[in-house]
Amino acid sequence: MHQTERDRDTDTDTDTDTDTDTDTDKQRQRQIQRGKQTDRQKETERKRQRHRDRDRDREKEIEKETQTQTHTERQRQRQRDRKRDRDRETERQSQRETETETETERQRQSQRQSERQTDRDRDRER
Repeated sequence: MHQTERDRDTDTDTDTDTDTDTDTDKQRQRQIQRGKQTDRQKETERKRQRHRDRDRDREKEIEKETQTQTHTERQRQRQRDRKRDRDRETERQSQRETETETETERQRQSQRQSERQTDRDRDRER
């Protein structure tokens, strides 16, 4: 059989079509693979971002707790300071009262002594 030029072109076209189909399949596979890889990369980045967000939230929580503890400790310290001041004032007041009582007692003794002396002096005069 005799192949015409046209027949040969058709045969070649068929071969080219097959090659083109194979190339298209390969391109499609590469695109699919790139898409899968991109999806994996995106998912990995989302996971990393979630971890960063979680770590940031944890840090904020720790900072908040620290501030709360610091605030609470300051309040406690102020309470201790106020109590210490009240106790000191109470002690000073008590000391003043004691001094006043002591002075009053001295005055009484002096007064009694003076009265006794006055009584003795009267007795002598009699």
